[in-house]
Order: sequence, then C-alpha cells, then structure tokens
Amino acid sequence: MFSVILPGRPCITDIQNISPNQFAFSIPAAPHFSHIVVFILPGNQLPDGTAAGVYLQLPGDQRFKFLGGLANEKQSAIFKVNAPDTNTNEPVNLGISVESTASIEQQMMQLQTEKQANSTALVKAGPSTKVLAQRIISHAFNFISSFSGNVAGQEVVPLKSFQDWWTKFEQRIKNDPSFLEREQS
Repeated sequence: MFSVILPGRPCITDIQNISPNQFAFSIPAAPHFSHIVVFILPGNQLPDGTAAGVYLQLPGDQRFKFLGGLANEKQSAIFKVNAPDTNTNEPVNLGISVESTASIEQQMMQLQTEKQANSTALVKAGPSTKVLAQRIISHAFNFISSFSGNVAGQEVVPLKSFQDWWTKFEQRIKNDPSFLEREQS
C-alpha cells in the first residue's frame, strides 16, 4: 500500500505489517540521508475518513516522531529528517499508521505550531536602527571626549581625534562586524 524512497537509493517496498492499520519500514541508516519520500502506491486508497500518519524512529531513540501525513487527496510527501551520520548497520524505523483524519489533522496542527515556535526561537531580532545609532554615537563620544581640552573657556575636541576614532571604528567593524549588535556593558 505504501512505499519509500531515499534519494540515491532504490525504492523501498518491503513493508512490514504491524497490525491492520500500522506498517513499518526498517531503513539502513548508512549511507547518510536527510530526506524521505513516502507515498501511497498507485491503485491504493485509504478508507474514507482516514489519513496515514508518518512517524520516524532514529537509532537509540525509543520514541517515534510524527513527520506528517498522507491522504487520498495528498498521496505523497517529502520529509526532511535529521538522520544520524553513521557507518554502522543501525536501522532507522519509519512507521505509517492509518488513523482518523481528525487525529492526523490535529497532529499536523501541533507540528506546525512547534515549527513556528522553533523558528521564532531561533530568529533573534537585532537592535533597531535607533539603538544602533545610539551605540555608534556613544562609542564616538566616549572615544573623542578623552581628547577634549579647554580653549578660552570652551571645551573643544581636535578634528584629528574624530578621524582617529573613525579609523579605529572601521577596523573594529572589519574585525567584529556584530559588535554593535551586542549589549554594551
């Protein structure tokens, strides 16, 4: 009823029936792979009101992780996986479970929520333009003020000190482009 393709490998059709609604593929972990294609074989249909959940179990892990689903309306899918890079004979287990459409839809929504939460957690917003400008001005002021002097009751700074600051500032940007993005202590 189902088949699996790993890029660069032959089509896998030796499916194991675990129960009338559960199927499994045992896939050698080597050579390394990062994508799995799962599809319903031509001429097959899932029972009305059902969909197929696709689950992955990595070597050394007891849990099966939900990857996504198939349905009569969507008979194939490509899944990106973090399979181990190993040269051993360890298998990766791929499980397919025919479940109610509502159950698969709920898991798909949960998976989407987790992906969104992970992507926002990984993307850290940098400082605003205003904050960057304030940090540049503060950096310049702190450097230049050390060269200030008093001439006829007026505090003055030689123009050369600004030129020196600019040269050092450009060098620091070249050596550490993100230094302005970090909080200054």
